[in-house]
Amino acid sequence: MAVLMFSPLFVFRQVGPIDFWWWMSINLSVLLTIATVTDWEYYYILAKDFTSDLWKKIGIGLLSALILYLVFFLGNYLSRLWFDFASPGIENVYRFKGDAAGIRIAVLMLLVIGPGEELFWRGYLQRKFAKHYGKWAGLIIALVLYTGVHIFTGNIMLILAAFICGLFWAWMYLKYESMLINVVSHTVWDIVVFLVLPFST
Repeated sequence: MAVLMFSPLFVFRQVGPIDFWWWMSINLSVLLTIATVTDWEYYYILAKDFTSDLWKKIGIGLLSALILYLVFFLGNYLSRLWFDFASPGIENVYRFKGDAAGIRIAVLMLLVIGPGEELFWRGYLQRKFAKHYGKWAGLIIALVLYTGVHIFTGNIMLILAAFICGLFWAWMYLKYESMLINVVSHTVWDIVVFLVLPFST
């Protein structure tokens, strides 16, 4: 279902008045509602996670966001240096902004998109697959699906970025088993990369 919902999002980006950011937020809201309703265990796992060792988890999340940003900072420089397709590919990623105001993108990233992606792709899907097939198989399956929906963009740089981010956050969840860490990491990274210190020239 997630693939069916996200694939057209990355292909068309906008349907009438609903732009990429509203569409992404709607998709995640629907999927998380389904996840919560069909998996009450997940609700209790999150409740426990978000009420213990808060400052430690927030600190790890912030540090991991910084590390991932530095990885992309280096990757941005080297890929533009080595590959002709890198620059237009990276610039095309930032066209997802469209005409949306930066403040709206930031609010949606903070409240829905950053948390929602982690809560669904890692916290729900990766956890469910790991429960049935083992932790590493769960990581791989969720990673393939997460990366796979980005294939429909036809943008090699975005697909590669999705793979790297997906692998990083999947490993983080495997290591710490904390959605709070992942949510902080993903949300902060999103806002910094898209709005604060973007790689767009």
